[in-house]
Formats: sequence, structure tokens, C-alpha cells
Amino acid sequence: MRLSTAAITAGSLIGGWQLARRTGNRPLGGAVLAAGGVVAGREWARHTSPAVTGALVITYAGAFGLSHPLAKRIGAWPSVLAVSALTAAVSYAVADRRPAR
Repeated sequence: MRLSTAAITAGSLIGGWQLARRTGNRPLGGAVLAAGGVVAGREWARHTSPAVTGALVITYAGAFGLSHPLAKRIGAWPSVLAVSALTAAVSYAVADRRPAR
């Protein structure tokens, strides 16, 4: 069964942020983010080329990094939702909608 990396990336970005926010434990939120990255990365590696996998990993990590300064401008929820949607859309367009190789 093929996993939806769009759902994994969006879910782990939102879930990790919410867990860190609600518990006050940022490393715990980071663990959710890392776990989502590992699961999505494995799926990307199975179904895309190494170059595409690398670009998607950079997109995922970059979204996390971008969410912090963006939150200062537009707020935390809008920032997390925006980077999650962007990451999910890219993941879907590049990896999920493609047939398995």
C-alpha cells in the first residue's frame, strides 16, 4: 500500500507544532516532525529519483524553517497551515500522483 506523502508532511508539520505548543516540549514536536520526514522520505525514495527525493526533503525542511519568520508576520496558525499546504501540494504534485516506478 502506497502512503500519501502529502498527508504525512502536512500532518507532521501541523501535528508537531501543536504537540510542541500544547505540551511546551519543543523536542517532542521536533520528534513528530522528524518521524514524518523519515516516513515521507522513505516513500519518496521508493517512488521517485534521488534528485526528486532530495528536493522534497529540502522542501519539507525549508517549510519548517520558513514557518518561524512567517509566523511573526501573519501569525502562528496561518503560517503553519500555509507551509503545510505548500509542502503537501508539492509532495502530491511531484511524488504522490505519479505512478510507482
